[in-house]
Amino acid sequence: MKKHNFNAGPSILPDVAIENAAKALVDFNGTGLSILSISHRTKEFEEVLDSAKSLFRELLNIPENYHIYFVGGGASTQFFHLPANFLGTKAGYVNTGVWTKKAIKEAKLYGEVEVVASSDDKNFSYIPKGFDIPTDLDYLYICTNNTIYGTEYKSDIDSPVPLVADMSSDIMSRPIDVSKYAIIYGGAQKNLAPAGVSFVIIRDDMLSKVVRPLPTMMNVNTHVENNSMFNTPPVFPIYVMNETLKWLKSIGGIEEIYRRNVEKAELLYNEIERNSLFRPTVEKEDRSLMNICFVMTEGNEDLAPEFMEFAKERGMVGIKGHRLVGGFRASCYNACPKESVEALVACMQEFEQLKTK
Repeated sequence: MKKHNFNAGPSILPDVAIENAAKALVDFNGTGLSILSISHRTKEFEEVLDSAKSLFRELLNIPENYHIYFVGGGASTQFFHLPANFLGTKAGYVNTGVWTKKAIKEAKLYGEVEVVASSDDKNFSYIPKGFDIPTDLDYLYICTNNTIYGTEYKSDIDSPVPLVADMSSDIMSRPIDVSKYAIIYGGAQKNLAPAGVSFVIIRDDMLSKVVRPLPTMMNVNTHVENNSMFNTPPVFPIYVMNETLKWLKSIGGIEEIYRRNVEKAELLYNEIERNSLFRPTVEKEDRSLMNICFVMTEGNEDLAPEFMEFAKERGMVGIKGHRLVGGFRASCYNACPKESVEALVACMQEFEQLKTK
């Protein structure tokens, strides 16, 4: 039976990236060595690293006055790297759920944090808009896609202070204007690579704004100046990332993947709206393309365990909602094929017919 992978992360990756990675595990680029045991200082791996950076810049149209580096530790490490480097007095944070809460907690270790807007009042079912941004902030922080609650920023906001974004779960899924951000970072295990590597895109002027002496590995300048190789980088995840980026370019880049992502999301959201047994949990204008969350309709809540088993028997993998919110979540990342979404829709329709006839 075919499996349909809706896991929230580590997520589905392109078949071609997985196939090439499997070959490289045995023989990396004809070296006779596995990618798992190649030296990161070899010409062959430096070419992979340079290619990944070049594709990042090309696909996102990153201006020349930005640096790109890759580092271990995940986005959770960036939660404290960011304020350690740049929070001197006060930073602003937009609270849209679990991940921004975690980032706020870390930032408070380094200075004052002002929560300039929050969607906590409605259980993070929307993205705050129309709020004032104080001009005395060291930076303003947002998380562009909330994997747990299923909300997503649909446009780049304007900020009078340096704008920082955690784009772990929607990077490369839609067009963005990088020039509106001072820093973009994220874990790569949603749309780009297996777990183990993070990306950071940072504007030139931020490199001179580090506010305190720091351990070498925590200073952003270390990773920029050493081309992501101050210490041994996550070699294998970077290799897979490069293969994923090559795939993305080959299908038409960000515009084409955005078209596909919109098509998949509309297909599933339309079924959730139509189906008498399910309902969405997020306000329509802020619904994520990547993480589609839904629950049973009122009066049908007791059917949730039965539907979960029903879907599992039909090959659906990873649709259980996050433990903090329950319900269901279909993560439709870039490499998730439309056929899988169609299969989930058919599964929901079949279950409705079974329970309402």
